[in-house]
Amino acid sequence: MFKSPDRVVFGFLLRSRETQTKRSRQKSQEIQNYKRIQQQQERTIAELKQKLAETKFQLTQLKAENLILQRQAPVLPHDPPLPYHRFGAKMIALCVNLARRIGLRSCVSCLEIVFDWLGVTEELPKWTTVRSWLMRVGVAAIEAPVERAEDWIWMADHSSQIGPEKTLVILGLRASKMPPPGIALTHQDVRVLTVEPGVSWRRSDMARSYENLAEKIGLPLAVVTDGAVELREGAVVLQNRRENMLILGDFKHFAANVLKKIIGGSPAFERFTSQVGATRSAIQQTELGHLTPPSHRLKARFMNMAATLTWAQMTLWQLAHPNSKARRNITAARINDKLSWLKEFREDISRWNACQAVASMSITFINEQGLFHGAADQLAAKLKSLQTCDDSRKVADQLLTFVRQSEEKLAPGQRLPMSTEILESAFGLFKQLERQHNKGGFTSLLAAFGPLLKPSTPESIRNDFTRTSVQAMRTWVSDNLKTTLVSKRQDAFREFANARYHLQSENQ
Repeated sequence: MFKSPDRVVFGFLLRSRETQTKRSRQKSQEIQNYKRIQQQQERTIAELKQKLAETKFQLTQLKAENLILQRQAPVLPHDPPLPYHRFGAKMIALCVNLARRIGLRSCVSCLEIVFDWLGVTEELPKWTTVRSWLMRVGVAAIEAPVERAEDWIWMADHSSQIGPEKTLVILGLRASKMPPPGIALTHQDVRVLTVEPGVSWRRSDMARSYENLAEKIGLPLAVVTDGAVELREGAVVLQNRRENMLILGDFKHFAANVLKKIIGGSPAFERFTSQVGATRSAIQQTELGHLTPPSHRLKARFMNMAATLTWAQMTLWQLAHPNSKARRNITAARINDKLSWLKEFREDISRWNACQAVASMSITFINEQGLFHGAADQLAAKLKSLQTCDDSRKVADQLLTFVRQSEEKLAPGQRLPMSTEILESAFGLFKQLERQHNKGGFTSLLAAFGPLLKPSTPESIRNDFTRTSVQAMRTWVSDNLKTTLVSKRQDAFREFANARYHLQSENQ
């Protein structure tokens, strides 16, 4: 066997080690080169990603700018002006509907805000123009032809403001078009038949107005009024001409009179009412302001007594719970000084509230169900659980007797309304339209009573303006409102100013 010398073996191993060392250095260099290439590639990728993100952002901006460039300004619906008008039926209907909800000046201000937001530069009417439109539509509603039918029901009442004038308003509803049982009347279920201001409203005056309306639209099936003698007895003249015509009393007014008789006649209630008024004045501008009792008109307090009784119950609860949130930052001495007088009436308030509960349930029932044979029995079943004291039983007995006596007048199967609350609500809408002017007597805006019940449409505007001209509207105003309280006030100040001017001229 061949055996190399040691020096040869050592030389071979040495050369092999050097070769491996050289190869290792080469591999290490290659690895370093690859790392440098990888880092360069990573930097390149990061730069490309950044450029891609910037490109996407620029593309998004370009798209947005392109949409802005492509977008056209909002275009209002096609609405050609009506003959002899600067505005179309759609704009007029929009203004009339806005005005009946938010007022005349507010209507124009609202449209200005919306048009500015839309970037629309269309012309808008003045509030005085909207007022004229509203009055014109109102006169058209008052003078609109009425279909002749045998089942018309009239709801009549007076509205009064400052001054001697009262306005008679009669709303009409056909018995065959009453909403189904369980649903109360809405403004759109009725229509205006008469809006007639006047100073004198005796029975003979009411009889004349009733007869004038009957000549135009025929005799009614029923007339529903409150307890006013002239309204009720003035309708007797119609009853003489139509044997089956009914005169029905308004249930809510009757209920208020029952509450007045049973509750209002007691010395305790008079003291309670006096204390409520004094408390309102004493705390409404103090830290107890959130516990101020509600205000109400003295004349109608028994029609709106529920809010006061609810306030009394809430305040008694607060007095009994010193840790309530409503009593924070209020000392016990302070709240007791101003409100502890209610404790004296605790039992009275409970009794009065029971009476009010009976009246409220009865009013709701009559509003939703109407008057029909069997109404008293159904109402009695609903009131049974509410009669918790002698006074509440007395209220229930008188209300049920009134319903029974009224339903006896009906023919078999007949169902009629027994409330003028929808008319009271219409008066409220009119006062809201007048705003601060309702404290200055009736004005020509009375002509705008009609549109308050139903919204206008472009079609109804065209019809109303075709039937009722501006001159016809002005004629109605001049015929029905001879001299208003506002014009008399203006004359008084004008006369005074002229006299003062002449006196100063003479002194000079």
